[in-house]
Amino acid sequence: MRTLLIAAALALGLASVAHADPAPPTATAAVNTYDPTLTFAPLDVPPSPNRYRSGNGAPGPDYWQNRADYLITARLEPKDKTLTGEETITYTNNSPDLLDVLWVQLDQNIYRRDARAGDSSGRPRTQFTDGYVLDSVEVEAGGKFVAADHLVNDTRLRVSLPEPLKSAGGRLRLRIRYHYTVPGTFGGRTAWTTTKNGELYDIAQWYPRMQVYDDVRGWDTLPYLGNEFYLEYGTFDYAVTVPADMIVAGSGLLMNPQEVLTPAQRARLDQARASDTTVMIRSPDDVAAATPEDAQTKTWRFHMEHTRDVAFAASRAFVWDAARVNLPNGKTALAQSVYPVESAGDAAWGRSTEYLKFAIEDFSRRWFPYPWPNAVNVGGPASGMEYPGVLFDGSGDKGKGLFWITVHEIGHSYFPMIVGTDERRYAWMDEGLNSFIDVKESDVFQNGVYGPKRDQEYAPGQGAPADQVAALIADPKAPTIMTRPDVIPGQYGHPISYFKTAYGLTLLREDILGPDRFDPAFRKFIRDWAYKHPKPADFFRSMESEGGEDLAWFWRGWFYNNWPNDLALDGVTYVDNDPAKGAKIAVSNLGQLVLPATLRIAFKDGSTSDLVLPAETWIQSGHHIFTIDGAKPIAAVTIDPDHRIPDRDRSNNSWTAP
Repeated sequence: MRTLLIAAALALGLASVAHADPAPPTATAAVNTYDPTLTFAPLDVPPSPNRYRSGNGAPGPDYWQNRADYLITARLEPKDKTLTGEETITYTNNSPDLLDVLWVQLDQNIYRRDARAGDSSGRPRTQFTDGYVLDSVEVEAGGKFVAADHLVNDTRLRVSLPEPLKSAGGRLRLRIRYHYTVPGTFGGRTAWTTTKNGELYDIAQWYPRMQVYDDVRGWDTLPYLGNEFYLEYGTFDYAVTVPADMIVAGSGLLMNPQEVLTPAQRARLDQARASDTTVMIRSPDDVAAATPEDAQTKTWRFHMEHTRDVAFAASRAFVWDAARVNLPNGKTALAQSVYPVESAGDAAWGRSTEYLKFAIEDFSRRWFPYPWPNAVNVGGPASGMEYPGVLFDGSGDKGKGLFWITVHEIGHSYFPMIVGTDERRYAWMDEGLNSFIDVKESDVFQNGVYGPKRDQEYAPGQGAPADQVAALIADPKAPTIMTRPDVIPGQYGHPISYFKTAYGLTLLREDILGPDRFDPAFRKFIRDWAYKHPKPADFFRSMESEGGEDLAWFWRGWFYNNWPNDLALDGVTYVDNDPAKGAKIAVSNLGQLVLPATLRIAFKDGSTSDLVLPAETWIQSGHHIFTIDGAKPIAAVTIDPDHRIPDRDRSNNSWTAP
């Protein structure tokens, strides 16, 4: 573990502690405009600590959160590609406020010709649906459902209540009947496609979902323009009716296997629940031999708790396999994969369950136990999308690509499925935190056979990660991490929200706090906010309070700004021209972003010693002279020899003895 204690850094061969000398910089030092009062100013991030959100980053003593429990029945009709549904939402108002309206998300309306999303992505749409058709909207009043006044506005539904919903536990039921056309592959996150053994449906955002009402904004009603979700938690019971020869893979626990599975499939599932190796539930031969059953349809019933969403996939073409997941405290879950025959084989989806099992077990050990009984990886048309307990990945993925996307999407179980961040406003809180935890998995799976993971960089394959970040920061068009996701141009989405965030957290863990402080703080943040709604301020305060460090300079420089980092080695001189009396090393900070950095001193006898410069080196001045004890002539000095920090100009990072 790297340390910020300079004395420890000098233990190998230097007799005394290096120190910041108040003497003026050397004549060769660069002139710069670095302002320490800006970098190290206090950072006050809203919302301010209060009874709902504590100063230590944890939920406060009066933290409240509303709840939405769902009872859904739906029918998928492949003939005309429609889904027809009825949902009853039991909505509990735990807020201190009376609510006279409810706001509901209608994400399928993004596919309408008149949707606000329109050309906002820069990729004009050429295919459309009618979005949600609401057959009825009703609220319960006097023990019966009555028609409710409502208004549809783009991807949102406002329901006016006949009387205000009481605060602090008031409850009502909202019933909506609806239908919509399932989009083809143009749907992206939800779609259908054709395989050689039948059609395959990835069904998500398939029911009207409650908007969040929270203590920061009240109703959070950002329209759905293509960026992701902010949802309430609850319990889901849902039933999906499909043609009898289809397999349904859904979020949560299948409640009626005896009604929808064959005796052989049930026996194989029991075998998989006891197996650490993948067990085939429905083989390619089974798919080829399948014939329509006597019944025209089957209804698959699922139950899931402590979740903010559910999704499912359905196809008569599914190959299906599974294996046991071993969780902390002796608990288990079931990792499953479903995919078309074309994707089978050990070079492709035949290893999906192995990858999924590995990732869940490792994430559970490192950060927080996986909480649900099942996890399903679906090989279909909606590639690279996550929902609680269900991943939609590309049926054409294989090898390293399949491993990377599987680990990333199941990593989203933690951010934002367990820790319920607001993806619409802060993409970095789900994509960046998840990218930070998923990168490690490529390094440790089978001794790094698929590492290092480098898929989200600014210019993949062009330079070390730190140099990639430096180039991103130098790009005048690059937005900051805290930019609203809808505003971030497509080419910067991954580099900013995923890559820069993840690299910053890696620096925070490895170079600023160290794993012994970072890891417990990060785990506590997950525990504190499991199934709750943290804001950026909660994360920042949590890491500072539990990590034991005022990090205002880091949040401001890395998250709120694209400030450059640029250290320069101005020169090395000996005291009285005598190496035995020690040396003075002059260093300048030319950028507004400060980070801990290593100064490597190479001696002429072949030995080396590292001096770690903490960020506080620059708390008063952009120039410092460090005095080290002597005894040996110096051959060279290098700043950041391992290329860990995003220094914008490495040409001034070294000095060599004449």
